[in-house]
Amino acid sequence: MTDATPPTAPAVAARPPSGDGRASFGWPVWAWSLWDWGSAAFNAVITTFVFSVYITSDPFGPNAESSLGWALALAGLLVAVTAPVTGQRADRARRRGFWLAFYTLLVVACSAGLFFITPTPDLLWVGLAVLAAGNIVFELASVNYNAMLPRISTPATVGRVSGMGWGMGYLGGIVLLLIVYFGFISPEVGLFGVTSEDGMDVRVTMLVCAAWTLLFSLPVLLTLRDTPTERVGRQPRQSIAASYRALAVSVRELWHRDRRTVFFLGASAVFRDGLAGVFTFGGVIAAGTFGFSPGDVIIFGIAANVVAGLATIGFGWLDDWIGPKRVIVLSLASMIVAGLLVFVLHEGGTVVFWTVGLVLAIFVGPAQSASRTFLTRLIPEGQEGQIFGLYATTGRAASFLAPTGFAVAITAGVIFTEATNADEAQHWGILGIVAVLTAGLALLLPVREGLRADSALAEADPAEAAGNLP
Repeated sequence: MTDATPPTAPAVAARPPSGDGRASFGWPVWAWSLWDWGSAAFNAVITTFVFSVYITSDPFGPNAESSLGWALALAGLLVAVTAPVTGQRADRARRRGFWLAFYTLLVVACSAGLFFITPTPDLLWVGLAVLAAGNIVFELASVNYNAMLPRISTPATVGRVSGMGWGMGYLGGIVLLLIVYFGFISPEVGLFGVTSEDGMDVRVTMLVCAAWTLLFSLPVLLTLRDTPTERVGRQPRQSIAASYRALAVSVRELWHRDRRTVFFLGASAVFRDGLAGVFTFGGVIAAGTFGFSPGDVIIFGIAANVVAGLATIGFGWLDDWIGPKRVIVLSLASMIVAGLLVFVLHEGGTVVFWTVGLVLAIFVGPAQSASRTFLTRLIPEGQEGQIFGLYATTGRAASFLAPTGFAVAITAGVIFTEATNADEAQHWGILGIVAVLTAGLALLLPVREGLRADSALAEADPAEAAGNLP
């Protein structure tokens, strides 16, 4: 098939019976949430804490840091280009379970493949290629994972379900990090006699991460499998070129039919990059401005992730009670105030950052989770993968905002304070993050929340749907 015009009203698959766990926290919700717990092995442990540090170490030669940046930038570009189309193709085939399994297994394979990257300059680009490939398939898996949210939730429970998944991701990453750190990386001789010789401690950690992801992904892969009834309305395959043409048509239709979704994609891209900036640069500010030692930064990072995980789970109830927009507005406003306090109280020492920094951590996860539920309520049935693919694309497109804001604010600080170097004005960097969060909040405020009548959320409340959108 080469027809580029997607149907405006895809056939709706038959609903599963009402006792499938969507109305309460049944096994499907827990199975779905465990994927986040398991996939944090790649996103948090491999990419953020362990392998990125390993592959930029001295044995891999000079310029490893910049090479890592280029590799991950290329991966981000490929995600931005491919995510909407791969999501759309999963929508057409109605095989999200299959594609979630496919991409998850590729994440497992990439994680295990990093075991073979020994500390030598000859393997630098091989390791970066595998790491970049892992990031790509992780994001594509996440598109299908997010698209499953309507299947296991209702308008009355979507906040709690989303919060559970996102919170489990925070907690799972930290639990695994503690296991591999104290089991393999920190001791001179770790579990099973593993040492740091030839990078074996980090390389074995990669195998542990692969096993962790596979183990905790099995529940959702086995529980939320594609069924014949869900594939009712399956559309014929089309070429890649036709998929991109269909995507363009769909985006134009989305703009004409419901601009709220387009506006929200733009607003959320901005404030989500600000949220990412809080964790990306929080440790930098803690060490450079508030005098945290490297050990202190690690301990604070663990505490911040635990706080974020628990808060995200708790705020899911608030999402269902007052709606996702109010949760996002509350979270962003609170983070803006906390960020300004970091700037004003930058000479207060470690106690100040422990206090205000953890306040920042409380609201990161709830804003991210509520952003997902806000969008879920706007997605028409049959377009979940495509819209969440666009969600990934817009996020990647805005990913320069927080780093740029951080750098520009520090430069402004040097100019206004006549500091002799950037380190003396580092605390100004938080103002750049605050500016991004403020811009995202300003863009969000005019966007009206609500539930579409043709929302992808299963068993939507007809009264609520009728009162919000056609």
